[in-house]
Amino acid sequence: MTKRTRSESRERRHQRVRLTVHGTPDRPRLSVFRSVEEIYAQVIDDEKGSTLASASSIDHELREKVSKLTKTEQAKAVGELVAKRAIDNGVKQVVFDRGGFKYIGRVKALADAARQAGLDF
Repeated sequence: MTKRTRSESRERRHQRVRLTVHGTPDRPRLSVFRSVEEIYAQVIDDEKGSTLASASSIDHELREKVSKLTKTEQAKAVGELVAKRAIDNGVKQVVFDRGGFKYIGRVKALADAARQAGLDF
Protein backbone atom coordinates (compact mmCIF):
# COMPACT_ATOMS: atom_id res chain seq x y z
CA MET A 1 0.00 0.00 0.00
CA THR A 2 1.44 3.35 -1.02
CA LYS A 3 1.31 6.41 1.15
CA ARG A 4 -0.89 9.25 -0.06
CA THR A 5 0.60 12.63 -0.71
CA ARG A 6 -0.66 15.71 1.07
CA SER A 7 -2.54 16.93 -2.00
CA GLU A 8 -4.14 13.51 -2.60
CA SER A 9 -5.38 13.47 1.00
CA ARG A 10 -6.85 16.96 0.60
CA GLU A 11 -8.61 15.94 -2.61
CA ARG A 12 -10.15 12.92 -0.85
CA ARG A 13 -11.36 15.15 2.02
CA HIS A 14 -12.81 17.57 -0.53
CA GLN A 15 -14.72 14.75 -2.26
CA ARG A 16 -16.19 13.70 1.10
CA VAL A 17 -17.29 17.28 1.80
CA ARG A 18 -18.79 17.63 -1.68
CA LEU A 19 -21.14 14.70 -1.02
CA THR A 20 -23.10 16.97 1.32
CA VAL A 21 -22.24 20.51 0.13
CA HIS A 22 -24.11 21.40 -3.06
CA GLY A 23 -24.77 24.83 -4.54
CA THR A 24 -28.25 25.72 -5.78
CA PRO A 25 -29.51 28.85 -7.56
CA ASP A 26 -30.97 30.10 -4.25
CA ARG A 27 -27.88 29.23 -2.21
CA PRO A 28 -24.74 28.80 -4.33
CA ARG A 29 -21.48 27.33 -3.07
CA LEU A 30 -18.58 29.55 -1.97
CA SER A 31 -15.58 27.41 -2.87
CA VAL A 32 -12.08 28.20 -1.56
CA PHE A 33 -8.74 27.00 -2.88
CA ARG A 34 -5.43 28.01 -1.39
CA SER A 35 -2.05 27.34 -2.87
CA VAL A 36 1.27 28.02 -1.21
CA GLU A 37 1.35 31.61 -2.45
CA GLU A 38 -2.19 32.54 -3.54
CA ILE A 39 -5.83 32.11 -2.51
CA TYR A 40 -8.87 31.82 -4.76
CA ALA A 41 -12.63 31.96 -4.09
CA GLN A 42 -15.62 31.34 -6.35
CA VAL A 43 -19.38 31.44 -5.92
CA ILE A 44 -20.72 28.51 -7.95
CA ASP A 45 -24.21 27.39 -8.96
CA ASP A 46 -23.72 23.61 -9.24
CA GLU A 47 -27.05 22.98 -10.98
CA LYS A 48 -26.10 25.20 -13.92
CA GLY A 49 -22.41 24.49 -13.56
CA SER A 50 -21.55 28.18 -13.71
CA THR A 51 -19.48 30.58 -11.66
CA LEU A 52 -21.46 33.58 -10.47
CA ALA A 53 -18.60 35.53 -8.88
CA SER A 54 -14.92 35.00 -8.25
CA ALA A 55 -11.91 36.70 -6.73
CA SER A 56 -8.32 35.80 -6.03
CA SER A 57 -5.13 37.30 -4.72
CA ILE A 58 -3.88 37.57 -8.31
CA ASP A 59 -6.97 39.52 -9.41
CA HIS A 60 -6.12 42.72 -11.29
CA GLU A 61 -8.24 44.75 -8.89
CA LEU A 62 -6.32 43.45 -5.85
CA ARG A 63 -2.83 42.67 -7.19
CA GLU A 64 -1.18 45.99 -6.29
CA LYS A 65 -3.05 46.32 -3.00
CA VAL A 66 -2.19 42.85 -1.63
CA SER A 67 1.43 42.65 -2.73
CA LYS A 68 2.64 44.17 0.56
CA LEU A 69 0.19 42.32 2.84
CA THR A 70 0.59 39.06 4.72
CA LYS A 71 -1.17 35.97 3.32
CA THR A 72 -3.91 36.18 5.97
CA GLU A 73 -4.57 39.83 5.13
CA GLN A 74 -4.65 38.90 1.44
CA ALA A 75 -7.29 36.26 2.22
CA LYS A 76 -9.38 38.90 4.02
CA ALA A 77 -9.19 41.18 0.98
CA VAL A 78 -10.22 38.32 -1.33
CA GLY A 79 -13.15 37.45 0.97
CA GLU A 80 -14.40 41.03 0.92
CA LEU A 81 -14.09 41.26 -2.87
CA VAL A 82 -15.84 37.96 -3.61
CA ALA A 83 -18.67 38.95 -1.23
CA LYS A 84 -19.04 42.33 -2.93
CA ARG A 85 -19.14 40.73 -6.38
CA ALA A 86 -21.63 38.06 -5.25
CA ILE A 87 -23.95 40.65 -3.70
CA ASP A 88 -23.74 42.70 -6.93
CA ASN A 89 -24.95 39.57 -8.75
CA GLY A 90 -27.88 39.18 -6.36
CA VAL A 91 -26.46 36.45 -4.12
CA LYS A 92 -26.99 36.96 -0.39
CA GLN A 93 -26.75 33.41 1.00
CA VAL A 94 -24.11 30.82 0.19
CA VAL A 95 -22.95 27.40 1.35
CA PHE A 96 -19.29 27.40 2.38
CA ASP A 97 -16.99 24.81 0.80
CA ARG A 98 -13.59 24.80 2.46
CA GLY A 99 -12.14 22.61 -0.28
CA GLY A 100 -10.70 19.93 1.99
CA PHE A 101 -8.59 22.47 3.88
CA LYS A 102 -8.79 22.91 7.65
CA TYR A 103 -10.99 25.80 8.75
CA ILE A 104 -8.11 27.80 10.23
CA GLY A 105 -5.74 30.50 9.07
CA ARG A 106 -6.32 31.88 5.59
CA VAL A 107 -9.49 29.85 4.93
CA LYS A 108 -11.09 31.15 8.13
CA ALA A 109 -9.93 34.71 7.43
CA LEU A 110 -11.54 34.61 3.98
CA ALA A 111 -14.80 33.24 5.38
CA ASP A 112 -14.96 35.80 8.19
CA ALA A 113 -14.28 38.68 5.78
CA ALA A 114 -17.01 37.44 3.42
CA ARG A 115 -19.46 37.28 6.34
CA GLN A 116 -18.59 40.80 7.44
CA ALA A 117 -19.02 42.05 3.87
CA GLY A 118 -22.61 40.79 3.84
CA LEU A 119 -22.72 37.15 2.75
CA ASP A 120 -24.82 34.85 4.93
CA PHE A 121 -23.52 31.34 5.67
